[in-house]
Amino acid sequence: MRRPTQRPTGFSLIELLVTVAIIGVIAAIALPSYSDYVRRGKITEAHASLSDLRLRAEKWFADNRTYVPGAPDWRTLSGTRYFTYTCNTPAITATAFTCTATGVANENMTGFQYTINESNVRTSTFTGLAGWNNSTTCWVKKKGESC
Repeated sequence: MRRPTQRPTGFSLIELLVTVAIIGVIAAIALPSYSDYVRRGKITEAHASLSDLRLRAEKWFADNRTYVPGAPDWRTLSGTRYFTYTCNTPAITATAFTCTATGVANENMTGFQYTINESNVRTSTFTGLAGWNNSTTCWVKKKGESC
């Protein structure tokens, strides 16, 4: 009496290597796109916070007829993570201010800088970031975008 032959179960080494290669190609394509998507999400913090600072400055100016801060200081922000904010370069005067958001290195935002001033002029400056276009008229939100 003959025994029926059993077929081996499982995957062959070649099938496994082909699957790993396909996953590697998909990851190589998807990861840079995902990283850009995450950065765009972080950029919204800068835009929202700078807009908030400008509104605070305008409220302060309406009440005090000067942008020079007093108590409470309209330049104080809390809950920020991806950018640091300054509103004193160049020096705040009675009729002018400029606020800047600078990307935090630990959050993978090195090279990003956004500004706004009393006239609502918005600028975007990118240092060492390929594909990002500087602008003197608006806030650039994503790679390759221009105003």
